[in-house]
Amino acid sequence: MEELIDILDKDGKPTGKTAPKSEIHSQGYYHNTAHVWFYTMDGEILLAQRAATKSIHPLLWDVSVAGHVDAGETIEDAAIREVKEEIGLKIKKIQLQKIGVFECFQSYETGIVDNEFHHTYLVQFDYFLSDLIPQEGEVENLKLVSMYDFSEIIDHCGKNLHLVESNKSYYNAVMDAILEQIT
Repeated sequence: MEELIDILDKDGKPTGKTAPKSEIHSQGYYHNTAHVWFYTMDGEILLAQRAATKSIHPLLWDVSVAGHVDAGETIEDAAIREVKEEIGLKIKKIQLQKIGVFECFQSYETGIVDNEFHHTYLVQFDYFLSDLIPQEGEVENLKLVSMYDFSEIIDHCGKNLHLVESNKSYYNAVMDAILEQIT
């Protein structure tokens, strides 16, 4: 059964309506997503490689965990659920450090219109990569990169299958927020 998503207005406020995920994307309805960026106190960031079967940006390295907020679900609960589903970790609300809501409005050649509000969180990564279980069909691979390498990746955004070029300011905001946590 296809997940239902709450429809928002252009300012990110609930409309009281819902739609299946496919309709959300085909009609370009505004909706919420939860993004979770894991970082280490040693200055590393966890990147996830999108599965080869994804319709948007297959095999692209990007945010540690991201997903849609289901209809009626809180954004924090969606973040926790997505972390469990995509990488197999069980985290608690207290670990989520919200750094903001970022607008991401994009259209793709596939006909998908993605009008998302990324509710973005940081979580300190106190695990081993071997503790993680990538979700088949969602996550191809996982890796930790240094802050220096992440900065270089941002500078070359959209090349070498790393990060979405149009989201460069978003990635810089994430990097700045992580640097505040570790310094």
